[in-house]
Amino acid sequence: MLRAALAKARNVRIPPAVWFLLLFLCAGGFGFAVGAWRNLCADCPSIAQIYTYEPQQTSKVYARDSTLVQEIGLERRTPVALASLPSHIPRAFIAIEDRRFYSHGGLDWKGIARAALGVLRTRSLSGAGGSTITQQLARNMFTDRIGFEKRVLRKLKEWQVALALEEAYSKDQIIEAYMNQIGYAHGWYGLQTASRNYFGKNAIDMNPAEGALLAAIANRPERYSPLNDPAAALSRRNLVLDLMAREGFLTGDELERWKAEPVPLERARNIIVQAPYFVEWVRSILDDRFGGKLYTDGLRIYTTLDLKMQAAAQAAMEAGWQRIEERPGFRHPTYREIADQTDAPDLPEIPYVQGMFVAADPATGHVRAMIGGRDHVQSKFNRATQARRQAGSSFKPFVYAAALESGIPASAIFVDSPVVEEQVDGTIWKPSNYEEEFLGPITLRRALRKSINMVAIKLGREVGLESVAQMARRLGIRTEVEPYPSSAIGAAEVIPLEMLEAYSAFASLGMRVRPFPILRVESADGEVLWEPGPERTRVLDPLVARLTVSLLEDVVAQGTGYTGIRVVAGLPREVPAAGKTGTTNEGRNVWFIGFTPNLAAAVWFGMDLPDPIVPRATGGGLAAPVWGGFMKEVYHADAPLLPIPDPWPVPEGLIIRRVDTSTGLLASRWCPANESYDELYLPGTEPTVRCDRQGPRRDPR
Repeated sequence: MLRAALAKARNVRIPPAVWFLLLFLCAGGFGFAVGAWRNLCADCPSIAQIYTYEPQQTSKVYARDSTLVQEIGLERRTPVALASLPSHIPRAFIAIEDRRFYSHGGLDWKGIARAALGVLRTRSLSGAGGSTITQQLARNMFTDRIGFEKRVLRKLKEWQVALALEEAYSKDQIIEAYMNQIGYAHGWYGLQTASRNYFGKNAIDMNPAEGALLAAIANRPERYSPLNDPAAALSRRNLVLDLMAREGFLTGDELERWKAEPVPLERARNIIVQAPYFVEWVRSILDDRFGGKLYTDGLRIYTTLDLKMQAAAQAAMEAGWQRIEERPGFRHPTYREIADQTDAPDLPEIPYVQGMFVAADPATGHVRAMIGGRDHVQSKFNRATQARRQAGSSFKPFVYAAALESGIPASAIFVDSPVVEEQVDGTIWKPSNYEEEFLGPITLRRALRKSINMVAIKLGREVGLESVAQMARRLGIRTEVEPYPSSAIGAAEVIPLEMLEAYSAFASLGMRVRPFPILRVESADGEVLWEPGPERTRVLDPLVARLTVSLLEDVVAQGTGYTGIRVVAGLPREVPAAGKTGTTNEGRNVWFIGFTPNLAAAVWFGMDLPDPIVPRATGGGLAAPVWGGFMKEVYHADAPLLPIPDPWPVPEGLIIRRVDTSTGLLASRWCPANESYDELYLPGTEPTVRCDRQGPRRDPR
């Protein structure tokens, strides 16, 4: 029956019109399919976009010697050239992801067929696989999220983009782009960033085990990160190594050797940012100026940071913290006790002693080093740029500068005696000196050298407390300074970076320069986008500034800063230095702010919740040795970071007179010769009366 039916069918003649209709329908269907295929990717990246496509790149922060310090971005990615990588790294990706990479045209039909069978078997698109490296690169170019019902359509679009990529790029360019764009967990994108964070080394230095681990992580980053699941990472890494051996990329001995390598269990320690508070300060400045481009456009940020000075500052501060915690009577938790108990970031309260350090070039304002706190992980608060703390005696140079400017000479005699004032609320204000004794008549030079509070209060009254406040503002203090007697001895709260700015105006003989961390900002292509210059303002007559420097040199040479700087720290005497100690009530804040002719630096120690640091805490005992230790390293004889500068010259216009230390009058044969010294004066302020301790004396103030 069947044979008869077939024979009969062979004899049936199909009219030509029917053949024509069938051909028309086939052609129409083919044309429709071609048109649909072409229109499918109307919203895909075009060929031109593919040529110019660049992933989001982190902005790079460089030190002044162009060393990379940190990356800033939403996706931390630093591209690395394929040609610079050892061959085992791309081979690891090819072995696990796409072993026919160099032979297919963008789509691996064998892999697609195998994936299709998997879909039919499981009735799920999840884990279907079959994607080539080119397809995965294409997938990265689509940033919008899609639902389940659109996955098939998206897959077809990815095919089109993959084919376009194969036409536009070579195979080496495709795999290079792929390795540099994909994520490796923890917000780390690209080989270089992943290698630095997992292994603490550059991508070009990775061995086969490390390259295989990154290839393993690429499949499911959060699942196979060894920081999340070491066992899963190790198993997947070894699978990659096995596949590399199967493809002939590794010998049997090499396979066993690299399988024996452990996987990292924590982030590489040497990737820790050397100056996190400095970098965050830079980021906040540039965020205001460049907005989102800072995080996506791969800007190159060249800063003023000196990594060797930063290291010297860190070492000096660590020694300072240790010195404080080992002092008798220290009753706060130590940093190590808290660090051993918790690794939580951003602790709400810091119970251990904190500190701050910042150094800058007084001529340019370029910040060379910055430490905003003891542990950036536990506290992001930058005590150098954000904290407001009482200045204590470190405020006194502003009082003395105002007095010198008004014509009161450094040899003027004031009486160190009690000050008692009734306050508006009826209470009695009765300040004291650190050493609770009074020295009687004393020159201003000696009073600042010994940091006598009573003299500073009386001097502030004489020159005018509003004049003192104005002097502080002129020099760079932008926090409020009330015209109260207590302000003369540092009751006002100040920001450390502003204190450094003010002292730098003394160092540069009257030229105030705003401290700043950025030299220039370039685009990813090298175009200079911003090159801020120093903000200089003449705020003090050079003669007045040089007189103030002379007083502050005395503090280091024989005053409250001498022991800590010249003896404990051992800063050589040939390094010219000036500065002032600062201590607030009950030792809640201790300071030393000082400078040489070519470098200024500020040190502060205290508790975040103002409490006494340790009994008998002083700026001279705790902060000055840190300052001196840092400067000793900067001017180290064997490998100096800066040349030792010449001392400040005495400018023409200042007058030098030899005067008696007790009376401030001109030295004479009627007063002991060994109790006289050379003093500097503004013209017209020098003494004209000779010393005669047996005769009448000028009324002390």
